[in-house]
Amino acid sequence: MPALPGTASPTLQDSGAQRYRLAFILVTCLFFLWGFSYGLLDVLNKHFQETLDITRARSALLQAAYFGAYFLMALPAAALMERHGYKTGILLGLGLFACGALLFIPATRAGVFEYFLFALFVIACGLACLETAANPYATVLGPAETSERRLNLSQSFNGLGTFIAPFIGGKLFFGASDAGISGSHGVQLIYVATALVVVAIAVLIWRTRMPEVSGETSAATVPAPVVPLFSQRHFVFAVVAQFFYVAAQVGAGAFFINYAVDHIPGLSSERAAYLLAVALGCFLAGRFLTTALMGAFQAARLLSVYAVINILLCGVVIAGVGKLSVAALIAVFFFMSMMFPTIFALGIKGLGAQTKRGASFIIMAIVGGAIVPWFMGRLADIAGIETAFWIPAFCFLVVALYGVHARRHPLS
Repeated sequence: MPALPGTASPTLQDSGAQRYRLAFILVTCLFFLWGFSYGLLDVLNKHFQETLDITRARSALLQAAYFGAYFLMALPAAALMERHGYKTGILLGLGLFACGALLFIPATRAGVFEYFLFALFVIACGLACLETAANPYATVLGPAETSERRLNLSQSFNGLGTFIAPFIGGKLFFGASDAGISGSHGVQLIYVATALVVVAIAVLIWRTRMPEVSGETSAATVPAPVVPLFSQRHFVFAVVAQFFYVAAQVGAGAFFINYAVDHIPGLSSERAAYLLAVALGCFLAGRFLTTALMGAFQAARLLSVYAVINILLCGVVIAGVGKLSVAALIAVFFFMSMMFPTIFALGIKGLGAQTKRGASFIIMAIVGGAIVPWFMGRLADIAGIETAFWIPAFCFLVVALYGVHARRHPLS
């Protein structure tokens, strides 16, 4: 039937745009899920120090197990997606996420720290698959010139999950006795509930047709001869910068509660967890605000400016001047907010058919979050928690240098 005068009939382009939009919404939901999981991790760190009587350095093994899984799983996940597509990688990631969350049932009953480490390792294997799939997928679902802004928007919902988690974790892990349950049972409850949500989303994605965008034809890639990945300086520097950025983020989060308790007299761990949620709320606000600012300012410029500001804020944290230093640490989270997605988007730009493989190496760089917090914990045990924040200050210096490099060598 022909279209009526004055109306436009649906086109293949309209249908494709709708599919891209739906795929982008579903992928953005995944960002919320792993943000929520990460937000719980920092609260678990302090919870296990108290309930299992472990040192700060040993509690940092939580981060080692969690982010070490990213290093091990990123390349296999990328290889799987190169053969079977983004959707397969996403479904595998959700399956592992749910299995790891359910492993908290036997871990809680046993009350053994190593069991929790294994459960978190399995969860993080799933998240490595999700991040290896979802981060590049979000960048290719639209024009190349807005890829950084689009990924920052999706990552904003990651920040939302990270913001909500400490409120729930603080209440169930530290204040659970007020509700008639132990902190350990609160841990079990939240992870079982998370597993059920993850399974529901997996079923929804399985039943939804999602477009498969190839690196060769995506609008988000720059046509160019195939150049070996590690011959592309912007990509290699992005891997290095991401290693140090994640090291700084994870270290700041892992020891936030310790720092706040030490520098605000009378502050309980539960209330410090709520302060962490405030910091993560600043992180969330930074994501949304910076996404808007990217309409007027170059992403690489914002990256370098934010990194320099964080170096200065770390100086205030190292000074250890009570509430002012805690406020500075909270502000660090605001200026960290845009770093991961911006480094990621700049790093994979122009990789073409090598986008999935390149993305896997940038995800592998998340291993910085497994290695560096242990050194922060060890330094905190020996010389005090303030001294440990020299490490994030150095990490932000590396990020600032990458931002300068990206400004001087932009890719269209």
